[in-house]
Amino acid sequence: MTLLLETIRINNDQVENLEYHQQRFDNSRKILFNDTRPLDLASKITPPPKGLIRCRILYDTNIRSIQYIPYTPKDLKTFTIVKSDVDYSHKYADRSILENLKAQYPQSDEIIIEKDGLLTDTTISNIAFLENGEWFTPSDPLLKGTMRAKLLKDGFLKEKPIYKEDISSFQGFALINAMIGFTPINDFNIKG
Repeated sequence: MTLLLETIRINNDQVENLEYHQQRFDNSRKILFNDTRPLDLASKITPPPKGLIRCRILYDTNIRSIQYIPYTPKDLKTFTIVKSDVDYSHKYADRSILENLKAQYPQSDEIIIEKDGLLTDTTISNIAFLENGEWFTPSDPLLKGTMRAKLLKDGFLKEKPIYKEDISSFQGFALINAMIGFTPINDFNIKG
């Protein structure tokens, strides 16, 4: 059976954004396994008392493992836009398709995947661009991330189709995921 992954940020024993992780967890189990049994993530997580921790949950119809790993953010500055028809609509534990794609561009810290002519995500995060004081995220990402969902609901982000030709008109760029939240990248280089 296919294993899925949830990555949850825990900061000094506080589990963050759990509502959105629970929604994706429930939705993925329903869509992929036709499993609608309630399974409460909060009751399964025992947060370490100190530090910034990546809680890594592997699951299918049930939780298969939970790990607590100290987290250090990566410093990403260089990005290459890469065309691909990769499907990553659920957060699969097997990320080899993304890792193999990224490995083809060792000169870049990260890649931005272009699918059907539109920018989507990096291999580890959703993305956003600043335009005239507003932040926009691609309307058709590879993966609908939990932090992205929260920022859309809060009205901080707006969705729209984004093409690589649009990049030169933007005034800012940010990465978004559960571990780094919303992180503007001040000194970046995107190659297409």
